[in-house]
Amino acid sequence: MTEEPTITTIAQRAGVSIASVSRVLNGLPTRADTERRVLDAARELGYAPNSAARSLKSRRSNQVGFAIADIGNPAYLAMIREIQPLIKAAGYRLVLHSTDTDTADEIEVLRGLGERYIDGLIMVPLRMTPEHLEMFAAARAPIVVIGGAPDGTPVDNVRTDSRTGVRLAVEHLHAIGRRRIGFVNGPTDTVPGAARSAAYAEALAALGLPHDPRLAEVGDFYRADGARATARLLRRAPDVDALLCANDLIAAGALDVLRAAGRRVPEDVAVAGMDDTDLATLTWPALTSVSLGSAERGRVAAELLLDRLRGGEGPPRVVTVRPHLVVRASTAGEEAR
Repeated sequence: MTEEPTITTIAQRAGVSIASVSRVLNGLPTRADTERRVLDAARELGYAPNSAARSLKSRRSNQVGFAIADIGNPAYLAMIREIQPLIKAAGYRLVLHSTDTDTADEIEVLRGLGERYIDGLIMVPLRMTPEHLEMFAAARAPIVVIGGAPDGTPVDNVRTDSRTGVRLAVEHLHAIGRRRIGFVNGPTDTVPGAARSAAYAEALAALGLPHDPRLAEVGDFYRADGARATARLLRRAPDVDALLCANDLIAAGALDVLRAAGRRVPEDVAVAGMDDTDLATLTWPALTSVSLGSAERGRVAAELLLDRLRGGEGPPRVVTVRPHLVVRASTAGEEAR
């Protein structure tokens, strides 16, 4: 029985090192003549190259990346549900990468575009640094950014108007009679955190409400952090009668803390979140939340990326998805049913 070819036999046939064969067959950059000799030898020996080696010849991987901050955030899951079928129908495989909000990790993902592991990338960076912008400008594959990006960013961008979303929530809380409206935010050095912090102050001013710094607390965009931030706010401002939370995970943490403290929702403290994810219908009481169009943003991002992969040209495009408020029992009580 003829033995299956190995990287050793391919290296002997091609007259190169085993390391060179490994680099070629794993899709890593190498000299063109070395690549040709390795692939020719592999073909002569009947070696079935893996997808990375095939992509090195065609310069296509048939894979699209989706880089997100937190794979457990239901807002990103809503995006995935829209992106996956569109990408699959176009003949691509979707590769997920969770960066845990690590900027350095995001930069490494962008560097990977040069090695052609993926043919295009959808990215949701929470922080936008000069290095991000440099990598966008130098990218050799199409990129779509979901989230706020500076004007002139050289990639397609799908964003939401979170400032309007915050205003809608604050106006709603004011309309149901709340005047001590607290805000539990994520990190203010992130794009969404900064935008929502500014929008909260603007919304209070527009309604003639004072901006009391004791009513604003910063944590992170996770449930446990939301709970800790809410506990700090309650200790500092026990007379708070409403909480706006920067996402639904934070709001779920706030509900946990309020329940443990014996504060009734919404009778004592009305609570609103942002993103209007599946989580908003699973909390008790069901959560009023601002829809930021996560699913729509995912769909539009996939459509923009596929257009570029099919050869679409032109300047970077910016698409804004408008928010809307979904009222549930956490602010309107039983009547919301």
